[in-house]
Amino acid sequence: MLAYVLRRYGRREGALLTEVPAPRPRPRDILVDVRAAGLNPVDFKFRQGKLRAIHRPRLPLVLGNEFAGEVVAVGGAVKRFSAGDRVFARVEKDRLGAFAEQVAVDEDCAAHMPPKLDFESAAAVPLAALTALQALRDELGLKPEQKIFISGGAGGVGTFAIQIAKWLGAHVTTTASNRGEALVRALGADEIIDYTTDDFSRIEKDFDAGLDLIGGETLDKMFKIMKPGAKIVSVAAVPEPQTALLDLGGRKILAAVFWVISYGVRQRARRAGVGYRYLFMHPSGKDLALLAGLIEQERLRVIIDKTYPFAEIVEALDYVESGRAKGKVVVTFPPRL
Repeated sequence: MLAYVLRRYGRREGALLTEVPAPRPRPRDILVDVRAAGLNPVDFKFRQGKLRAIHRPRLPLVLGNEFAGEVVAVGGAVKRFSAGDRVFARVEKDRLGAFAEQVAVDEDCAAHMPPKLDFESAAAVPLAALTALQALRDELGLKPEQKIFISGGAGGVGTFAIQIAKWLGAHVTTTASNRGEALVRALGADEIIDYTTDDFSRIEKDFDAGLDLIGGETLDKMFKIMKPGAKIVSVAAVPEPQTALLDLGGRKILAAVFWVISYGVRQRARRAGVGYRYLFMHPSGKDLALLAGLIEQERLRVIIDKTYPFAEIVEALDYVESGRAKGKVVVTFPPRL
C-alpha cells in the first residue's frame, strides 16, 4: 500500500511517499481503507523531530493522526464495528499511521461517521474537535454564562472550540484577522478582536477561562485579561508537569523536564493569579460519538480550508505549516479496487 513514511527527522526530505506492507490488525483493531486524512501542526512538528522528547518510535514510521474511511476487517475481539462501516478516528499516539491507504486502529479510538458527512469532512474532525472538547469541557469545566477568550478562532481547533463553547452556553470572545472575521462570527463568536490592529491585553479583566491556540506573546497577553482564579489551557505554548503526569502516562522524569522548561510561563501565570495547563488530548471513540451527534443536530459545522490529493501531501503539509489555513486541511484517497 502507498503511505507517507518518516525515515529520518528534520527537513521535509526525511519523509516520502512509498510502498509499505499493509498493517496487521490486533484482536481489538479495525482495519480501515482510508478515504481521507486530516492534517495538523503536530504532523509537521513530528516530522521535524520536535516531539522526540515525548514520543520516539522506531523509524521508518507511517505518519498521520486522524482519518475517515471504510472498515474492511475487524479483529476477533471487536464488538462495535463490522466490515462496511464508515468510521472516523484519531489514532493512538504511539501508533500513528493515518497517512496511508489502510490503517489499523483500536476500536475504542473510533466512532461511526455522522451520516451527513462525506469522508473529507469527517477526516477533519477527530484531532481538532477532540482537543477543543476536552479542553473546554474537561479541563476548563466551562459553564453557561461564563466568558471565555479563545485565541486563534479561525484555525483548525479554533473553529471547533467556538462552536463547542457556545454549545456549553458560554460567551465567546476570539481573535481573528480581517480575513477570518466573517468565519468566526458565522460560527457564533460573540466578540471578535482583530489581532493585527488591536492590543487585547488592554481590555478589562473579565474572562473566566481561556483557551490558548497561539502561544508566545499571545498567551502572555491572555494572562492579563483573566479574572483572578481563572484558568488558561494551552495547546500551543510549553508543556508543564501535569502534561506528563496526566496526558503522557505519568512519566515523572518527563514531568521534571517540563517543570524546568515551563518555569517562566508558570511564574507569569502565578503573578497574574491565573492557572495554567498544557493539554495533550487523548483519542476517544466515546467523545467522537458525542461530536458526531452534535454534527447530526447541526450544532457543529466542519470548516475545511483546502483539500489535496494524497499524492500532494508534502504541499498540503507546507500549507498547514504556513499558518494561513482557516479551518482544516485534508488529503483524499481514491477508493481501493
